Amino acid sequence: MLVHDFLVRSAKRFNKKIALIQGKNHYTYGEVFRESINFAEYLFNLSLQSGSRVAISLPNSKDYVVAYYGTLISGNCAVPFDPNLGASEVDFRLHHSEASVWVTSARCLKKYLSGSVRAPRTLKVILVCGGKISLLAIDKQRIEPFEFEECNSDVNNLPPVDESSLASIIYTSGSTGKPKGVMLTHRNIVSNTSSIVEYQELTSCDIHMVVLPFHYVMGKSLLNTHFSVGATLVLNNGFVFPNKVLEEMVQEGVTGFSGVPSTYALLLNRSAIRSYREKLKSLRFVAQAGGHMPAGLKRELMEVLPPHTQIFVMYGATEASARLTYLEPEKLPEKIDSIGKPIRGVCLKIMNDGRELPPGEEGEIVASGPNIMMGYWKDDKETKKVLSQKGYHTGDLGYRDEDGYFYVTGRTKEMIKIGGNRVSPKEIEELIWNSGLVEEVAVIGVPDEILGESIKAFVVPKNGTSGFMETLKKHCGKTMPPYKVPKYIEVLKSLPKNAAGKILKNKLAESENIPG
Repeated sequence: MLVHDFLVRSAKRFNKKIALIQGKNHYTYGEVFRESINFAEYLFNLSLQSGSRVAISLPNSKDYVVAYYGTLISGNCAVPFDPNLGASEVDFRLHHSEASVWVTSARCLKKYLSGSVRAPRTLKVILVCGGKISLLAIDKQRIEPFEFEECNSDVNNLPPVDESSLASIIYTSGSTGKPKGVMLTHRNIVSNTSSIVEYQELTSCDIHMVVLPFHYVMGKSLLNTHFSVGATLVLNNGFVFPNKVLEEMVQEGVTGFSGVPSTYALLLNRSAIRSYREKLKSLRFVAQAGGHMPAGLKRELMEVLPPHTQIFVMYGATEASARLTYLEPEKLPEKIDSIGKPIRGVCLKIMNDGRELPPGEEGEIVASGPNIMMGYWKDDKETKKVLSQKGYHTGDLGYRDEDGYFYVTGRTKEMIKIGGNRVSPKEIEELIWNSGLVEEVAVIGVPDEILGESIKAFVVPKNGTSGFMETLKKHCGKTMPPYKVPKYIEVLKSLPKNAAGKILKNKLAESENIPG
């Protein structure tokens, strides 16, 4: 089983079924399959070496899906990244991945060429817009057009691919440092996909609203899981207008929705979701991953969603192809702070100094399974830091309880050392969020000449700034011991985030002149 078999098999079973909805446009599995085969042959005709890297920087669209599966069908490796990145960030990914082809839009290409960068000498650029394709070559900022020959849609003419072949290089968000290229094989992605389909009980009847970008590992997972069962994806790139997303969910009879914590914070604080409780009749489940979500936010979500809607709390990493654990929806009230139990095929342990710890003791979360990455592209040093015979060292601290449920208590690299005390930013963020005064909060350590480090909190007020700071400081004083009370609190209109909505603490650290 290979990643592109999700599309190939669903096209055979559900040829005329709607695979993608974007606005007024509807695309069937048959249409997406035929265009993907054509795209694969275009790449094949370029005489690329098998396994060549094909960079893809397109917004969520039918074009992205065709480029992604077409790249895999052609025996090459997909390297997706955010089309809104700056020229230098794009340049790093193109050079670091040694991409032979870059699939992008005219807008993204223009922004790239306007920067002080020099494209890889052998790079060919495929401009895609509404299914129309132009092939270009960049040489010293000049664009030279190529011509395609007519292609025959015959999947049998394309090169064979092995499950151990590299399917994708996904660059980490860089939320705490320089991006690294996570190498995922077909086996990694397929194994993870099948486990997610199993616990979410996905079928061809599902219709999922997608607001997360496909270049993000969770977005990639949404694409693969739903295409593997012949389900329908509704693409909406306008989550800055959440009410329109909610309205489309009602119109399309959406059965599933996925997001990161900031997605749900936005829905709860800046949308009319409470008035949609009776309208979302088809919404079977919502899913959350992408970092810690405060317990209070989960409880509020349980109150505003329809009673029949399940909430899946999940935990994972790009290095794990997406998913490591999930919490059964029926266990959420009882285990509200838990990340759940390992998904099928994954083994999770709490370890310290090479030994597994018993229930209740805190240590590092270490994962193993067929979904764990090969390593970091061209970075043996960083690979050896996180991969060992024990498995993938997540860098997350946590413990498991007597029932076998796992909990995350913090990040090893993010722990703040105040004198002789170690403080988890996650704990402080949770306590501040429980004040009911903030929409978002992020906590980091800042240099302190006496104590080594002090705590600084960045907050987005929920109801304006009048009297906010005084009230928040009182709350902190009542709920935290003195050494955990933030020494500094900075009010912002919004916290810096990547395209997937994850808070970028490295950007906050940069503002304090702290190394990422």
